[in-house]
Order: sequence, then structure tokens, then C-alpha cells
Amino acid sequence: MSDLNEHEPSPPGEPQTQCRDMSGRRLGGYQLLRRLGQGAMAEVYLAEQSSLKRLVAIKILKPDLAHDETYRKRLQREAEAAASLIHANIVQIHEVGCFEDVDFIAQEYVEGQNLRQWIAGNPKPDLPHALSIIRQVAAALNKAAEHNIVHRDIKPENILVTNSGEVKVADFGLARLPRHYDGVDLTQVGITLGTPLYMSPEQVEGKTLDPRSDIYSFGVTCYQMFAGRPPFGGQTSLSVAVQHLKKDPPPLQEFRDDLPSELCRIVHRMLAKNPKDRYQSSRQLLKDLRKLQTEELGDSWPENLPGWTASGLESMPHEPVRATQRIQALMDTAEMPASRDYKRAALPVALLLATSVGALIAWPFTTQEPLIDKSQIARDAGPPVEREKTVLLQWIAATKSDTENAWLALIKYYPQKKNYVRRAYQQLARLYLREGDDVRALEICHYLATFDPDDKELQVFGLAGECIALARLKRTDEFKALYKSLKPNLGSLKDEQLSNELSAITKRSKRERKS
Repeated sequence: MSDLNEHEPSPPGEPQTQCRDMSGRRLGGYQLLRRLGQGAMAEVYLAEQSSLKRLVAIKILKPDLAHDETYRKRLQREAEAAASLIHANIVQIHEVGCFEDVDFIAQEYVEGQNLRQWIAGNPKPDLPHALSIIRQVAAALNKAAEHNIVHRDIKPENILVTNSGEVKVADFGLARLPRHYDGVDLTQVGITLGTPLYMSPEQVEGKTLDPRSDIYSFGVTCYQMFAGRPPFGGQTSLSVAVQHLKKDPPPLQEFRDDLPSELCRIVHRMLAKNPKDRYQSSRQLLKDLRKLQTEELGDSWPENLPGWTASGLESMPHEPVRATQRIQALMDTAEMPASRDYKRAALPVALLLATSVGALIAWPFTTQEPLIDKSQIARDAGPPVEREKTVLLQWIAATKSDTENAWLALIKYYPQKKNYVRRAYQQLARLYLREGDDVRALEICHYLATFDPDDKELQVFGLAGECIALARLKRTDEFKALYKSLKPNLGSLKDEQLSNELSAITKRSKRERKS
């Protein structure tokens, strides 16, 4: 899992200062454990606060900037901005200090991913997860606006997603504070003020900013989350900036025709060129988001929405008999909708069962006797998976337990919810790969590769999973043939873990050929 406090490298064209690694040193009451990353202005370390025995992130001003009063004030300013905002969706500041001429900020350590990384691993995110992210960031921006603070650098890298689905806004280094904080103008520090891809038109023009500028930048981020790309791009910062001023973004539904039209309207309103045409406050945005949630998903905001991180592919001990018992128990206990959609959704489940035992198991609607002992089912399978009132609640239950039974239950109970079914099958594929159940993984990934002829990303995901399963099963000739057909389309593979495992397999294969 990536560390959320890791900073991005300096932008192209800016010198990357090489700093001495301070890992192992003490900094006042903090023991520096390891360097997480660095940006143009500071380095970030994972540290332990000795007095409270807790992990924190320490941001340290780079040595070549430490004697520049402007940079020191900027570090102080960031600490003041964030420390004044006590909110669950804002990274909290513990301390700002100077120890042996080293200026630092001690802040909350958040483990997980930044939003850019999350988007890369979750192409075409579903509505529940996306709405949860948008809502939490909007709540953070609302809190900042209440304190008359404008972040000025809202972008995916500054939005952190924890393992449990909490979302936190970080890095208030460019924040505009109320005048009573100081009278020093820190806008000409030598580091780009904001990031061109996400700048509001008024920010590009150097005008006075208010919270509506952050709403625009967040709109760009939301657009990217759904479309897989920002609304504007170009070879230079100037070309991007001009588009923010003059060009309307392509309609979001051109990239995601499955999205509710109301959601697209919300994102495009955030992206209005004139601040008067945007949401005038994050509170207004939250109101529309809540209405959308109710209309589309039929319930209020969930307290928890697990399943934020794609399951890993690390091999784990595999017990095929036990796994077969779990599937059979689920088929025996769950109520089966008899719709035509369900029959389509249930097909790969039947294939999985057939593969598991080496013979074709009858269609789930039949009364054929199960191939395993009922007493073993009752002892090993766990409690039946109940049908929840809405597909969102079913998804929450499935992501919380992340078991085979839970994902199959979602597929059976809500076959008409195609996006949820698609993602449930992907989670099953990840689960089987993680547990080393390569036979089942092969079957379900083959199904995913043919699930929707128009969904290129899903096809590539399925083919990649098939390749991994074939390689593990040592079906070398089949792997080579399938990988050859997949290779030209690897650029469409958005799942980082599948991509990494495929890369490792091909490298290992090359080494074996050479030896």
C-alpha cells in the first residue's frame, strides 16, 4: 500500500534537489523512521512521536531553502492554515517547530493512496464510491471557507484516500489566509502557485480568489475521476491555462454515458468559467450531492463504505475443498431471482462450480444433490448472505467481508444493476487470484473478457487475469498466445496490481529463456 503523505517529484524543468536522507535521526521529540518522498519545497518522513508512541508525518524544509525567510514563512503559513481547521476530512497538524536549525511540521500520518493513485487503480469508479469522495472533499472545503481560507491547490495529489474510505485534504502550503494571520505576500515564492491542470480561470488571470476557485479546481478533479483524464491538456502550462480561460470542457457523458445526467450537471456547474455561475459555496454543492444520492441510491449517506483498495494478488494458502463448500452453501441458502438478467449473471457462477469439482454441476435452479456433505457446509461455510434493502447496502456488506459468498450474493440479488455486477465479478477475480485459486480465476476472467464487447477496459482486465492464471497453471503455450493478443492493448489496463504481476511474469519468462 502506498503512503498517502508521499509527495510528487518536482515538475519537469525544475531542479530536483538531492537531500541527505535523515532517516534514523531524532528531531526533537520525533524519531525519523524513513523518507516517504519529497516535493519542490520539503521532504516528508515517517516518524514516531516518542511521547505518545504514534506514527506521524514530518515535513522538513529542504536544507537549501532553510535560510530563506520567505520559505520559512510559507512553511509556517501552511501549518497555521491547516491547524485552524479541525475537521475529519482535513489532515491535522500536530506541531510546527525548529530543532537544530531544521524547520519542520509534524502532521497526521495517513496510510493509503492519494486520489491520483486511486483513480489509476479504479477506472470508471462506481457512483457510491465516487459520491463518497466528492462529499468528503466538499465538506473539507466548506470548513475551510467558513474560516475564510482558500486552498488554491486542490488536485488529486492533495486528496488522500485511507484504507477505510476516509478522505482527507492535505497540503495547505499555497492557502490564502485571512489578513490577520500576516501581512506578507507569499505568492511569488518561486514555485508555481497552484497547478495549471487544475487552476480556476480567475487564478490563471491572477485575480483575487475566494472559495469558488477551490470549487472549480475540485470540479476539474471530479471530471478526471470520472473521465479518466482532466478536461484540458496540452504540451505547455500556457496552453492549458488558455483553455481554462476560453474553452468549454467536453461533455462528461461522452466519456461515461452510464453516469446520471444530474451528476454530469453538477460537475459541469463546478467548472463554470464565471464564478457567479458555479456553486456559490460548498454547502450548496453538498445539498445537490445529497439529493443525487437519495434519487439514485435510495438511502442517506452511509457511515462507512469499505472496499476502497483493490484486493492484492499475493499468493495465499489455498483450500479448494473449503472454497467449493462456501460456493455450494451460498447456492443452497440464497434466494434466487428468476429473471432473464439473473440467468446471464449466473452463467459464470455455474462455470466456476463446474471447474471447481472437475465436472459440470447442474444449473442453480435444479434440485440436484450437492457434491459435498451438508454437515460440512453448515460447519465451514459461515452464515448465509442475506439480501439487503438496496444494492448499495449489498455492496457495502460485500466490501466489508470481501468473501466469495458476499460477491456472489450481490450478483444474484441485483443482476439488473450491471455496473455493480461488473465490479463484483472483478472483485471475485481479484479474490481468486489473491487466494491462488487459479482455475476459478481463469474461468471468471475469461467471462469478463467477453462480458461487454464495447467495454475495452473490462476486456483488457479479463485478458490480463486470464494470462496470469495461465502462467501460474504453467499452461505456457496458451499464456504466450493470449499475451501476444493482449500486448497491443496493455495501455488500457488500469489495474496496477494486475499490470505489475504481468510485468513480473514476462520478466521471469525472459530470464528463463536466456538461462
